[in-house]
Amino acid sequence: QVQLVESGGGLVQAGGSLRLSCAASLRTFSSYHMGWFRQAPGKEREFVAGISRSGRSTYYADSVKGRFTISRDNAKNTVYLQMNTLKPEDTAVYYCAARSSAGLTIATMGALYAHWGQGTQVTVSS
Repeated sequence: QVQLVESGGGLVQAGGSLRLSCAASLRTFSSYHMGWFRQAPGKEREFVAGISRSGRSTYYADSVKGRFTISRDNAKNTVYLQMNTLKPEDTAVYYCAARSSAGLTIATMGALYAHWGQGTQVTVSS
């Protein structure tokens, strides 16, 4: 059974930082593209960042580019999201997701990801 478990969320003031982690129970973690998505109250889920199987390629939503960094450690079956210069509009539940893909393109559509975590709350106060 595939499990993705996020951690690292919390309450932070605007301008602060948080680092999210997602531990995956995937036997072949390195064969999965990984992504971070978020959903704010009353809004649709949106793509935040994605990383290729090797970690060499990354892709970010314009709203977080330059502030967030996605990375992965395939030896630890873990993907990270370093979030700096946080803004109140970053407040959301953050989810990690896994997509088994032989291709190179990092998908931004949530429907293309087969496995999801339960989410971790990030709240940024002004």
